Amino acid sequence: MHIMEGFLPSPWWQLWFIISAPFLIIGLYQLKRLFNEKRDTIPLLAVAGAFVFVLSSLKLPSVTGSCSHPTGTGLGAILFGPFVTSILGLIVLIYQALFLAHGGLTTLGANVFSMGIAGPLLAYGIYRGGMKVGLNIWVTVFLAAALADLFTYVVTSFQLALAFPAASGGIWASFLAFGTIFAITQVPLAIVEGVIIALVFKYIIAIRPDILVKLKVLSQSMVDRIRGSEA
Repeated sequence: MHIMEGFLPSPWWQLWFIISAPFLIIGLYQLKRLFNEKRDTIPLLAVAGAFVFVLSSLKLPSVTGSCSHPTGTGLGAILFGPFVTSILGLIVLIYQALFLAHGGLTTLGANVFSMGIAGPLLAYGIYRGGMKVGLNIWVTVFLAAALADLFTYVVTSFQLALAFPAASGGIWASFLAFGTIFAITQVPLAIVEGVIIALVFKYIIAIRPDILVKLKVLSQSMVDRIRGSEA
């Protein structure tokens, strides 16, 4: 997913910075509120950030100028919402660009948008929608994480297609080409990521359900029902 340094031409790399900026501003505001009002959730926030860092560092060769890897952002989006997760993504991407030669600074706006904004927005929407219609909690978490991972790569394919339209078929043909190549590695990675995040979520329910209730991720009655069914 990480588009490498210098790969996007003008004006595309600048445009993605502009598009990403409002989401990051909201994320900083929500993060400040979290620190002020729910300080006991900060250790879990750190875990969510570490999860993004570890999973997104496991890169596999894929499209020229980019790579495939899990994203880990689904967990943060479910727990803290998409905007706070965008800040986690930003921090991770800056560190990886500076110290791991993974991604880049000029492509930071594009990478933040695909991994830190688009994916988390979808994960959050799927989770909240699944909870609203009464879908099984584990299925909901799995779908949120797995589809957020896949959507990240759909967005990256679109970003690359806009910057490098095919000579024949234009943006659409280029999008299909990039997306098809990504799919070879990303579909199985997304399935694995969905399973891992569902297991991590189950572990959090087992040890700190009170945090999930405080963050309004789950109601107390739902926690009691889940834990009761597993007793």
